[in-house]
Amino acid sequence: MDLVWLSQIASFLIASTLLFLINNYTYVHGGYVGGRHQHSTKNDCDLFKGRWVYDESYPLYEAKNCLSLIGQGFDCQANGRRDKLYLKYRWQPDGCNITRFNGEEFLEKYRGKKIMFVGDSLSFNQWQSLICMLHTAVPKSKYTLTTRGSLNIFTLPEYGVSVMELKNGFLVDVVTENVGRVLKLDSISTAGMWKGNDVLIFNSYHWWKHRWEYFEVGEKLIKNMDHMEAYRIALKTWAHWVDSNIDPSRTKVFFQGVSAVHLNGSEWGKSSVKSCKGQTKPVSGSTYPEGPDHGEEIVKTIVSKMKKPVYLLDITLLTQLRKDGHPSIYAGGGTKLMDCSHWCLSGVPDTWNQLLYTALVG
Repeated sequence: MDLVWLSQIASFLIASTLLFLINNYTYVHGGYVGGRHQHSTKNDCDLFKGRWVYDESYPLYEAKNCLSLIGQGFDCQANGRRDKLYLKYRWQPDGCNITRFNGEEFLEKYRGKKIMFVGDSLSFNQWQSLICMLHTAVPKSKYTLTTRGSLNIFTLPEYGVSVMELKNGFLVDVVTENVGRVLKLDSISTAGMWKGNDVLIFNSYHWWKHRWEYFEVGEKLIKNMDHMEAYRIALKTWAHWVDSNIDPSRTKVFFQGVSAVHLNGSEWGKSSVKSCKGQTKPVSGSTYPEGPDHGEEIVKTIVSKMKKPVYLLDITLLTQLRKDGHPSIYAGGGTKLMDCSHWCLSGVPDTWNQLLYTALVG
């Protein structure tokens, strides 16, 4: 057979394969996502760019029906919040729609699977949202809810599905040395429970904004290190662990992006406002006056350089726009406790889980 002809066939096959890959993978803020969203009207539709719109059919569930699962901590209505408009907003991406959450379909798709959230209290926020959404979908299905140390486990035996939450706010090791507690930025020795799961959703940022004195890189102990530089090193360590230990054919990996806090009204154009208290509506439109968060940029850079596929749930913008969605003084600790970091349930984390559902089920 003519060699030139063979070369032309080979070139055609390579080009066809590349075209198929391009047409069937969407690059979403650093993580490759298999399959374009089925309702997309644009090849480059970004689920994380959009606005909040009023929707009378919301919320997706009533938190009071989940008290046995989530308690009263994030149930702002039970804690005395009287306005309800914040419950009625749906995330609307530009150029496409999010599939409405179908808990039964999710459970059938992941029958016999293990799903684990790993991170700080915002992972806990999202985990509670998801288990409530699933329970609401199959209210007559028996469940178990257990706690083993820092691990919470929600199981639906009828489906063989386990949805777990593992408290680990920094992802890297925290050790006690002579100087006190030290963050070992280049060490992860406690990841045994991360292995063997079918879906992993990681999160780490909130705790990096708090005061921390000692850090360690290699054998070097550092006092009062720049926290964002420490965060960057720690995320690189986490990324290396994922690249070295995860089999993408067995486990899907997500990273929950940076969730916004609202303690300074000047960030959304109201300089006289000093907290989220009394906020009842989202920021209108699809841009946030303050712009991107520094942590968001670090996350995107790290994830974009990873060898293994990681889907970034890039929730920064959609949370920045929701100054109304926090518990504020309705977190269950009385009026002296102001919580502008976490989110009411029902509420914003339900959208995070709709985006997770869209990525997993389509």
